[in-house]
Amino acid sequence: MKKLNTIGLIALTLVIIGGLNWGLVGFFSFNLVTALFGSASMLSSIVYDLVGLSAIYLIFAYFMGKE
Repeated sequence: MKKLNTIGLIALTLVIIGGLNWGLVGFFSFNLVTALFGSASMLSSIVYDLVGLSAIYLIFAYFMGKE
């Protein structure tokens, strides 16, 4: 695996956090983001947006060979 640049490392960290959150939802019906920031809050939306954008970035980086 190639060394990640700063944006890649941030994106990977956010995707891992998102994946762990979905694991908590699936196994324990516990949403950590909602517990921390509240349901339907602006901060929760920002977290979900950043995780989604990070996943898109990593997909493009992978297929373009940048990461």
